[in-house]
Amino acid sequence: MSLYLLDTSILIDVLNGKEHRKSILENLLQQGHLLACCAINVAEIYAGLRPHEEKHTRFFLESLEYLEITRETACQAGFLKQQYARKGIPLSIADTLIASVAIQNGCTLVTDNIKDYPMKELNLYPLTH
Repeated sequence: MSLYLLDTSILIDVLNGKEHRKSILENLLQQGHLLACCAINVAEIYAGLRPHEEKHTRFFLESLEYLEITRETACQAGFLKQQYARKGIPLSIADTLIASVAIQNGCTLVTDNIKDYPMKELNLYPLTH
């Protein structure tokens, strides 16, 4: 059993009914893996939430494991942003926080935004559109 952190774009696709995304996640669950989200995912989703979507969205997000952002995670995210900026690779603080949550919890990040996660220490489960 492994733990998979879902990138926000994957969560949004599932909430919008994109069956190919839902089936990938169902397959991971059938294999005995756990799916997770973190505070950044929740905030990004709620930022674009329409009132009639709240009940369904809350139910879906609460069905996932919830990974906390610790002080250590936040520090690592800041260092990652700084490290890649020095290399000329601009990363958002949201993406470095998501990456750090995955790294700190030893889980794999499910994403379709590979360019946002160049960290060598990060395990990725890349999806295509």
